[in-house]
Amino acid sequence: MKNNQTLYLKIAKIIEDQIHNETLALGDKLPSVRSAQKLYNVSLNTIKQSYLELESRSLIESRPKMGYYVSKSAQRTTALPTIASINNHETKNTPEELIDKVFSTIDKSDITQFALGLPGKNFLPIAKLNKGIINAVRNRADAGTAYEPVQGSENLRRAIAKWALVMEGKITEDDLVITSGAMHAVYNALMAVTSPGDSVAVESPAYFGILQAIKALGLKAVEIPTHPLYGLDLDALKKVLPEIKACCFITNFNNPMGFQMPDENKRELVKLITQYNVPLIEDDLYGNLYFGSERPKPCKFYDEAGLVLWIGSVSKTLAPGYRVGWIAPGKFKDKIIRQKLVQTVCNSSLFSDVIADFLEYGRYDHHLRTFRNKLYTNYLQINRAMENYFPDNTKIAQPKGGFMLWLELDERISTTELHNTALSQKINFAPGRIFSQYNQYNNCMRLTYAMEWNDRVESDLEKLGRIIKNSI
Repeated sequence: MKNNQTLYLKIAKIIEDQIHNETLALGDKLPSVRSAQKLYNVSLNTIKQSYLELESRSLIESRPKMGYYVSKSAQRTTALPTIASINNHETKNTPEELIDKVFSTIDKSDITQFALGLPGKNFLPIAKLNKGIINAVRNRADAGTAYEPVQGSENLRRAIAKWALVMEGKITEDDLVITSGAMHAVYNALMAVTSPGDSVAVESPAYFGILQAIKALGLKAVEIPTHPLYGLDLDALKKVLPEIKACCFITNFNNPMGFQMPDENKRELVKLITQYNVPLIEDDLYGNLYFGSERPKPCKFYDEAGLVLWIGSVSKTLAPGYRVGWIAPGKFKDKIIRQKLVQTVCNSSLFSDVIADFLEYGRYDHHLRTFRNKLYTNYLQINRAMENYFPDNTKIAQPKGGFMLWLELDERISTTELHNTALSQKINFAPGRIFSQYNQYNNCMRLTYAMEWNDRVESDLEKLGRIIKNSI
């Protein structure tokens, strides 16, 4: 088995080198699987594994009934963002007002929204969702007016457990609790595993919603540096784990950096938290939005001690306003259920039925395939726009999925000040300052590309590029 693994990686490395030295150019077609099998004198399965490995790293892309081609992102010319040194002495200018300003435009149709982590309406199967609501009302004797169990709809929990093939049967309906979206799950998980004054490890930069939840609960965030491709610095985490009461990480297509933590790092992370008996809250709501050939495993897959609280949701993929999420809380399940009883009692039974129906009959998988294709196309478009319109020294992250793009600009630029100028020209983005409790990432920004790509979007990116250039 080890020899086979080494062989497919060797072949992948040969092809990768051919791409980087431009022996294989952008758009070139690779040999078919059978041709490559004969070329390298290996099994079909070995070639398939090699191609899957290259596809997972966005070096090649498969086109239905046509084969494999060198992808656009393989010919990348921009540098990756730098790994930040955490400046934990600079706490001035807390970002709450800036967050409020970013969110104040959520319902403004005249503003181009690069800021908010929400899919555009054209990405969602709205007609099918509407039909699902009508069917749910007809099929329920109570028309959706009755309470459902505190743990959540049994049908929905069973559908999630059956659908979550990435867990390979390690999750059952009894392991899950339905929540009002992923942030409700994160908040409850933090409440369940900490007490006021405790320290919680987060990635840096971190999703501002998690930082706000930690602060609201009277906890202390400890920011851990991250690599733009591989994520969390495990050595840095290990140094602080003895003083940490919980970890809260987004390991798959992280918000805001977009990285995918490698499987071996996830195994090591779970090993570390088990050794120190520190719970891990794993926000995995982007895990199904992968650009490669298969969904990456969550840390929960490697958890034997019940210390990983695994969180998912349809808020970023199907129906943001339904507020349907879930958590597999491991050994903390009873505490989560008791907290939910005090807070919300239960979720909307109608929305639970609609989502369960989508999961049960394959509609969600079909939707996700279409969604991922659109996202990947948009990712290529936004990268091209950055190369054309933004300053040459712009550093751009390289997400393997999701729909967030992290940019690092010239160090002389303040994206907080840029935000005011951009907003006055009907363009909204998320300034880097809101992704830390400290005064850092001031020359960074996060852009969302889960929107209908049209002339206005392209024009506004060109306009944003001009604003950036004029600020230097």
